[in-house]
Amino acid sequence: MELKRCTKCVLPETHETILFDENGTCNICSVQVTKQTGIDWDQRKKDLDKLVEAHRGKYDYDCLIPFSGGKDSTWTLYYLVKKYKLKPLVVRFDHGFLRDTVQDNSKRTFRQLGVDCLHFSPNWKVVQKLMLQSFLEKGDFCWHCHTGIFSYPMRVALQHQVPLIFWGEPSAEYTAYYSYDQTEEVDEKRFNRYVNLGINAEDMYIRLGGDIDKRDLKPYSYPPLKDLKKLNYRSVCLGSYIPWDVKKQSNIISKELGWKGDEVENVPEKYSYEKIECYMQGVRDYIKFIKRGYTRPSHLASIDIRHNRLSRADAVKMIRKYEGYRPPSLDLFLDFIGLTEEEFIQIAISHTVSPYNFKPESIKPGKKTHDFDHWEKSGIMNKKESQQQLSRWKARQKPSE
Repeated sequence: MELKRCTKCVLPETHETILFDENGTCNICSVQVTKQTGIDWDQRKKDLDKLVEAHRGKYDYDCLIPFSGGKDSTWTLYYLVKKYKLKPLVVRFDHGFLRDTVQDNSKRTFRQLGVDCLHFSPNWKVVQKLMLQSFLEKGDFCWHCHTGIFSYPMRVALQHQVPLIFWGEPSAEYTAYYSYDQTEEVDEKRFNRYVNLGINAEDMYIRLGGDIDKRDLKPYSYPPLKDLKKLNYRSVCLGSYIPWDVKKQSNIISKELGWKGDEVENVPEKYSYEKIECYMQGVRDYIKFIKRGYTRPSHLASIDIRHNRLSRADAVKMIRKYEGYRPPSLDLFLDFIGLTEEEFIQIAISHTVSPYNFKPESIKPGKKTHDFDHWEKSGIMNKKESQQQLSRWKARQKPSE
């Protein structure tokens, strides 16, 4: 059965937070109408000016900028340094899968802009357990990445006493957790609302059966609200103050900073600016296809449709061409978390979003990216440990008698 898709863009009914109106238009598209016609961006820019001036020169750093090296965080850093001449503290949480291109981009960016950067790499053995456990629980192995990216910089902000934190695009660009006419603070409420998948660090410790040191989960836990309030913190999205346009912004950082795009598994070449910072992106998209019946090309095509850069008919052709492929990176991922492909498929299917029905026979093999052979392949998970985690999870799935 074909999934119902928005009549304007191509997002399907299985997309997170999606709803359709009487004309079949999705609420994500409706929020974009608000962004384009219902927001006084001149006033928003003035609000940004006031926020910046309230913090300029009063602390060791004017602001803190969480940084992955992708297009959005690079644009945020570029904009605030170039337009406002701020002195930021850049904080990078290393999720374990940074590619050579993004590493080169980052070094070039830091040198050209002249900024201080803290780079944190968490314990890989712990990361492996977290990836497997969150995949088992939620069909999403990225818990360690998402919680770390959003909680660790807040801890650094407290440590270095930097009350102003700037993130990139607001979630209203892609989902309906918030709307552009709402104030979207990047706070603990938002963190618990959808970032951590409903599993906090204490929950994760319990679900792992105490197999790790509790202290190893500190980077993934949000700092106490009382401490943040004492700091008088503001944690905001730059995209709440200036209109966000990833294609336009990518072109600017490419021209001004020499920022380079790259191949991403099963993503059209013209979107070479998208998700280049993680070599497990293809696996994440593949899991989405198993669970929800679509992948990143649907998301990218929908953005271009809303910006009048792509017709819906051409978008449909594109997603049929690029979606439904098995990424070569899956082999690495299975080694990292200690599962067989059969176990992987069964677990992913257990998280399928209705009414989608995954058909394994429809999957085609994807091709390797040019840098595939350079990706780090060490750190294979101990099979005995992964099977213990799997057994504990299965035991909890059985209904109590």
